[in-house]
Amino acid sequence: MTGTAYTADLKEALTGDREARFVWLCNFEVENQWARGHTGLPAARITTTAATVQRMEELGALLAEPTDHLLLDRPLDPGYRAYAEKTGLGAPTELITRAPAGEDGTSGAVLDSPELLDRLRVLAGGGAYLMPMGNSPLEQEICRRTGLRPAVPGPETSARVNSKIYSRRLTEELGLRAIPGFTCETVGELHRALDDSLRDGGPVIVKDAYGVSGKGLIVLDSRKKADRLLRMVDRRARSSGDDAIHVVVERFLPKRFDLNYQFTIARDGRVRFDFAKEALTSGGVHLGHVMPAALSPVQHESLVAAAERLGARLFEDGFFGVVGVDALLGRDDLVYPVLEINARLNMSSYQGQVTERFLAPGGAALAKHYPLRISAPVSFDEVAHALGDLARPPVDGTGLVVTCFGTVNAQAGTSLPFDGRLYTLLFAADRHGLGDLDRRTTEALHRLGTTERTP
Repeated sequence: MTGTAYTADLKEALTGDREARFVWLCNFEVENQWARGHTGLPAARITTTAATVQRMEELGALLAEPTDHLLLDRPLDPGYRAYAEKTGLGAPTELITRAPAGEDGTSGAVLDSPELLDRLRVLAGGGAYLMPMGNSPLEQEICRRTGLRPAVPGPETSARVNSKIYSRRLTEELGLRAIPGFTCETVGELHRALDDSLRDGGPVIVKDAYGVSGKGLIVLDSRKKADRLLRMVDRRARSSGDDAIHVVVERFLPKRFDLNYQFTIARDGRVRFDFAKEALTSGGVHLGHVMPAALSPVQHESLVAAAERLGARLFEDGFFGVVGVDALLGRDDLVYPVLEINARLNMSSYQGQVTERFLAPGGAALAKHYPLRISAPVSFDEVAHALGDLARPPVDGTGLVVTCFGTVNAQAGTSLPFDGRLYTLLFAADRHGLGDLDRRTTEALHRLGTTERTP
């Protein structure tokens, strides 16, 4: 058995052709491009995980179809490629850049690879599309130089609708239940937002308009911390002569759990609700998903209704494609349908084919990564050996799929030992079964070194 309908459905929505040939580019750091020209929080850019984020582009191997191509700055581990093919999903043709990615990621490396650009021109001549995770001027330039057709809207539209300021304003405009908070585009607005938010006590969170996965985010749980931040912002504004800042300020709400749901807007404006999952997060950092989400029918339908309204408005603003939305279920059992809109592929998107292939009716799945502490780089075959029987594809809705291996060795050379991540999807009949499988996986990975459990 090969393939699922998931990726073919996406191709049909974006191009009208279920058999379209895609060149996938999983540019996880696209927010860095969108953020240019938008002043955020005065904090040092977090770079310790940059190499790991770069290697996450390999997640595209299980979303692409065998007739597709996947742009990478280095080849897949041969053992992992063989494993991907054994899942029954197949694996795409790899297109490797001339040199490892630099500050501009694989997109920049593609533009610096003349032979690869020539190969892309051949694919463009055959009608192929470029399918980036998110579109920025770099991906637009790849299309310009090669003739590849973009499967997504232009970079200006993509940047506009992915701002957290856009998310808040759209939520308020549509009358959806919103997290209490403010949008700030000047230093004065930030002063007023913090004064108002902290007046009643309780922590608030300040987020860059284009921050992602814990970057560009600060939690203020006291007036003293807020004043320290404002002094830094004021000093920078005086020094630059520019009081612009692009952030949102939000209050914390008591919650049962975070949510992530996805919908797809076709080129003709049709909106299809894809799924809803419980999101596992810590300090604003994404850790994984549990599916299906423990929502009542009414709560689920409220997400579907929100998706329809958000999708229609995004389409009016020129966007089509995949939209992932972060939301939460409050402790009061009310659904708050928008924390932020990510109008691009997201972690849940990359799980689509695997989930459709292996999740049994009525079953449960857990997407998570296992932090590893290892003393030397390891091959995928060594990981598979440590996993033992768990390295076999799931049977009857039970088992494990490794969705990204390259992140295991991404930090090799930075220190000894070094930290790695193994991205997985676990399947079982129910959540109790997931817990058992999670424990077995953690114990097996101890053979590689020391593992640390994630929440």
